[in-house]
Amino acid sequence: MKFKSTMMGLALASVASMASAETVLRYNDGGPNRGARAAAVVYFAEQVEALSGGDLKLEIHWGGALLKWKAALSGIGAGTADMGAVVAVYNPNELKAMTIGDLPGANSDAWVGMRAMYELMTTNEQMKEALAKQNVVYVGNFTTTAVQIECAPGHSIKTVADIKGKKMRASGVYGKVLGELGATMVNMTYDKVYQALDSGLIDCSAGYVYATKAYKLYEVADSMTLSNWGQVSGFGIVVNKDIFEELTEEQRAALLEAGSLMTDQFAQAQIEDFDTTVAAMKSGEIGSKVEVTEMAEEERAKLFAAGEPFVAKWQSDMDAAGYDGADIYNQFQDLIVKYEAERDAKGYPWARRI
Repeated sequence: MKFKSTMMGLALASVASMASAETVLRYNDGGPNRGARAAAVVYFAEQVEALSGGDLKLEIHWGGALLKWKAALSGIGAGTADMGAVVAVYNPNELKAMTIGDLPGANSDAWVGMRAMYELMTTNEQMKEALAKQNVVYVGNFTTTAVQIECAPGHSIKTVADIKGKKMRASGVYGKVLGELGATMVNMTYDKVYQALDSGLIDCSAGYVYATKAYKLYEVADSMTLSNWGQVSGFGIVVNKDIFEELTEEQRAALLEAGSLMTDQFAQAQIEDFDTTVAAMKSGEIGSKVEVTEMAEEERAKLFAAGEPFVAKWQSDMDAAGYDGADIYNQFQDLIVKYEAERDAKGYPWARRI
């Protein structure tokens, strides 16, 4: 297989017998090699190799060794890395199409959200074109799981009215919605949330159950309100478009199928972790001082309503970029309904195999 000279990231290595050649793609990940998402990346790489019969392999570089999160999209598009994980919120203009997965709404099911994203991004020609402009091709998806609200002692958010006046941290459009609802937003990366809650720099954080456990935020928060407010799934795997097109048809199919399989594997890990962590917090096994409550449905409805202007803005921004924003958004909502119905009728894929 002959590759263009500009494709400096793609390496070909002969197998020991020299009878055939394997294609090795350098995969960049901005995160560390630990946790459920890292395990999903390893699973993805294993599936790529198995599905391609050993013709295609990934060389994973962790911790942003090749490209940091904000540079990942441009670097993969340029061929500094052949493929890797990208986060839409770090490149909101270039990845405007993928931020559809970040829009606040009622769907907070990790499997439903990722399956809907996978089908939308792999079948909708407008979404393919939007990523092609960045010289990348979508392969698979991650999610942060549902957005929840945790607060330091002396503060709690049980209703939308409670948000007003609170100093809060949140990411992307969720931060904008909370700001519109009267919160004072403080910008920081997630690794700073523990200290910020402990020191009083922020009163509350809109985060995720798995992150609460990973960062031990239950040590500095004494309340968690399960708002189950949408999720951030503008977080996926892309491959350099030139490289993708140089692969064989079988290798391209292996990448896409591995992305689909990883969607189910990661969803299972996230959903099971959510259930066990919430149960442990409610029982006092972890976070013995944390009160865990569920936000009332009427209050959740207010959150959804507050996010609607941002849904409309996403559609108008896509229209301005030459796409049909309403058509794409409606297809995405239809896919969410489709996978919710499949889940309700058949259960999750991993439950069907039991």
